[in-house]
This record gives sequence, structure tokens and C-alpha cells, in this order.
Amino acid sequence: MIVVDTNLLAYLFLTGPRSAQAERALRKDPVWVAPLLWRSEFRNVLAQYLRQGRLSFDDALRIWDAARRLMAGREYEVRGWDVLDLVRQSPCSAYDCEFVALAQSLGVPLVTVDRQILQAFPRVALSLDAFVGPVDASGGHG
Repeated sequence: MIVVDTNLLAYLFLTGPRSAQAERALRKDPVWVAPLLWRSEFRNVLAQYLRQGRLSFDDALRIWDAARRLMAGREYEVRGWDVLDLVRQSPCSAYDCEFVALAQSLGVPLVTVDRQILQAFPRVALSLDAFVGPVDASGGHG
């Protein structure tokens, strides 16, 4: 089991340079969990793609449904006190600290590419590169 942030979910469902890494991460550990916040953040990513004309509405709905199915039963509410305590200890947003708080409470790593989280919480945050290896220029495994 790993906690994944919204970026990792977006890499899995929206084709880009880190998509192959996200697919490897899912194969390496298929039990992805996240705080409930992932839903709003992911919908916001889809909204940006819609507004930029990078996704059709039907594609956005299809991707949303696939992401929701992947995360079904793996979404957690985190304690507000835990989040605010992490905010107090770091420069990270409360949004980011929700993912950290969940990883800490479950005793599992948070896999992310967020440099600020990786720097602020090195005992719980693990880079995607460290988890599955870097991506090379062709998008494959480096």
C-alpha cells in the first residue's frame, strides 16, 4: 500500500512524460490510497484540461470514472489536527499535508514528485523516481 498524491493519479490517467512511471508504480504496488481531497484536486486537473481544449467533456467524464473506480474503497478522511500540526512544521499547504498525514497514520510512504513535500517530509515522502526509477527521454524506464 502507498499513498499517492493527485499528480501521480493525473500521470496515470492523462498521457504525459511521467505516464510510464505511474503505470510502473501501479504494477509495483497496486494498492493506492489517498485522502478524500484527491477527488477535488483531480477534478480541478480535469477542468484545466477541459478549458485548455486538451480533453473533451466525454473524455474527462471517462477519466474521472476510471480514477474513481481505481480509488473506490481506498479514500480516507484525515484528522484536521494532524494536518494543521504538519502545516506548523513545514512550508507545505494544508492540501499537501493531508497526503502526508494519511501516509503517517497508515505507516506507508507517500509517493510524489512534489519537491517541497519531499524536502519537508523525507521520512514519509518517497519520490516517484526512487520508487520506480527515473524516466528517460523516450518516456521509458531509465
